Amino acid sequence: MFKKILVANRGEIACRVMRTAKKMGIATVAVYSDADARAPHVLMADESVRLGPPPAGESYLLADLILLAAKETGADCIHPGYGFLSERESFARACADAGIAFVGPPPKAIAAMGDKIESKKLAKAAGVNVVPGFLGEIADTDEAVKIATDIGYPVMMKASAGGGGKGMRLAYSEQDVREGFEATKREGLASFGDDRVFIEKFIESPRHIEIQVMGDQHGTIVYLGERECSIQRRHQKVVEEAPSPFVTPKMRKAMGEQAVALARAVGYFSAGTVELIVSGADTTGEGFYFLEMNTRLQVEHPVTEAVTGLDLVELMIRVAYGEALPFSQDDVTLKGWAIENRVYAEDPYRGFLPSTGRLVRYQPPESVGTPYTSLSPSPSGEGLGWGRAADSTDVALGETAPTPYPSPEGEGQEEEGAFLSSPEGEGQEGEGEAYVRVDDGVREGGEVSIFYDPMIAKLITWAPTREEAIDEQIAALDAFEITGPGNNIDFLSALMQHPRFRSGNITTGFIAEEYPDGFHGAPASPELIRDLSAIAAFAATAEADRARRIDGQLGKRLRPPAQWSVRIGEATHVVHISTDGVTVDGEDLDIGLEYTPGDRMVHAEIDDADLSVKIVRTRGGFRLTTRGASHDARVLPAHVAPYAQHLIDKVPPDLSKFLLCPMPGLLMRLDVGVGDKVEAGQPLAVVEAMKMENILRAEKAGTVKAVNARTGDSLAVDAIILEME
Repeated sequence: MFKKILVANRGEIACRVMRTAKKMGIATVAVYSDADARAPHVLMADESVRLGPPPAGESYLLADLILLAAKETGADCIHPGYGFLSERESFARACADAGIAFVGPPPKAIAAMGDKIESKKLAKAAGVNVVPGFLGEIADTDEAVKIATDIGYPVMMKASAGGGGKGMRLAYSEQDVREGFEATKREGLASFGDDRVFIEKFIESPRHIEIQVMGDQHGTIVYLGERECSIQRRHQKVVEEAPSPFVTPKMRKAMGEQAVALARAVGYFSAGTVELIVSGADTTGEGFYFLEMNTRLQVEHPVTEAVTGLDLVELMIRVAYGEALPFSQDDVTLKGWAIENRVYAEDPYRGFLPSTGRLVRYQPPESVGTPYTSLSPSPSGEGLGWGRAADSTDVALGETAPTPYPSPEGEGQEEEGAFLSSPEGEGQEGEGEAYVRVDDGVREGGEVSIFYDPMIAKLITWAPTREEAIDEQIAALDAFEITGPGNNIDFLSALMQHPRFRSGNITTGFIAEEYPDGFHGAPASPELIRDLSAIAAFAATAEADRARRIDGQLGKRLRPPAQWSVRIGEATHVVHISTDGVTVDGEDLDIGLEYTPGDRMVHAEIDDADLSVKIVRTRGGFRLTTRGASHDARVLPAHVAPYAQHLIDKVPPDLSKFLLCPMPGLLMRLDVGVGDKVEAGQPLAVVEAMKMENILRAEKAGTVKAVNARTGDSLAVDAIILEME
């Protein structure tokens, strides 16, 4: 086995690879930029090597420096993680030339799948479904009708040079083609000077589903089930789950066999993912089509690990060493349900603008590692057993690895038992206790940098059923504490609670369809508002009780108020707190909780249901955050509350005349100066953050009165860039 592995990556994936390497007894080497000098992946590694300044182009993307680091530290293999150099054929080839094993597929497979056009040709030649279409020149309407009929309705007619939604028509029948073909040609000619039209199959209710494959260097390739990745925002995956609520056993088999055929056609080994676009409107199970193949480990691999019990990173390492997979396709089974949410440093309340800064508070929920299945006893009796030949091992499903992998700090992990698979096609339910897994590469006090991907952590839950796995996500998100950069925890919780998501009726357009006006917090039921009112009143009682115990007060010590008026939004509840219990509006509430002034989290049990609430003291009460939204509770003694109506509401200042920086970033360009007249929607400035340029536009017409920033300035959130009049 390899003696030392260099992980050519950073953050959570570097930590993830190192956990498995340490479990296997392999020494680890980290590489880092100046921004990551004290990052968890550097502290976790046995050795570390500096690459250069923070920008990836001057550090993590420098293949020569990474190879030099491997040589100088004596690493005999390199795991690229995902992103950066993971899908660069030149890097895989350079590793081979240097005599260092690349923990991934062969260079020729990376090259074959890296070209999107060529990969579709290879997929079609391998018998993989591709989106039916005709890219040649279409002479007239009659030929267009024939082509559309051969493809199968519905079809999309597109102007060859089209874009921006122009020159596109959807046809559900021959009549639609006859009515729309010539019009599409005219639009193409008028808008783009080109009247050529091509026709392709229109995928209705599209879902993004991918197949995980794993192969060895001895010719064995298997598929490890599918992952549903349809919940996306701007083509960025947000939620992943395994298995898919849409895929049947028959469909899974067909998709898996085609994925294996494609992998075999390009001589693939190691972990890879074949991504498919699937028609949610096609109930036959045959409406799936090749998109692309990712020749690396995917971000969402933990959900596959959870339902199969397989450590994909260990499989990759052993395959790279030349060992054969010790199981066949028949041994791969799925059990239970796993869901992964990506926790990002972004503000969903402000259009998901990226956020950066120090993690003042970072406390993920209690978690364990995935209990991996031991496929066969090794000669030493520890870990996974492997063989050099594909037929030289006896598969013994049912044994578990000695311990799950530890957290980055190596603490707080406990064995939760084995999760064995049921035969494929016997439903997706499994036995065993639900668990939470957190994959991260940050720690409290660390920085979310502007130079890299804004993902903070991956939150994974496993449970016997999909509904239970979703509920575990909601509870874990409630208990996830992040202070500092903005984060999308509320949004993720709202997704998990959404009736459409829970039904499984999802498409890639889910977020755009369900949140067309942006995200404003998950709606709260009257019961939740009632429960939060009780928690706020209980906390107010505890605060008042502490206040009355301060030494040196004049007169007798006062008793804390027993009755409170709690207002949350438009709802007002009267809560009575006594040694006999809690009543809300005169009705008893079965509630158990503890709160000490200064606590940041309250764990309550209400009517036999658990509820975790983040709590912050405010001027007039508390801010309570749970179930995907924050709620400001005004808490007053019941005898004082009637006078609150006489208070004058504070009017917020008018900031519409200012152009404010919406996120921390670098002012790349300023398009106007003092005295310039601007119109609504006109670009005023460009701010770069998280490797993305954001154009800031005028909200209304006016004249520039003052400019407060210069090109090249590093701006904080809400910094004034310019003032209008």
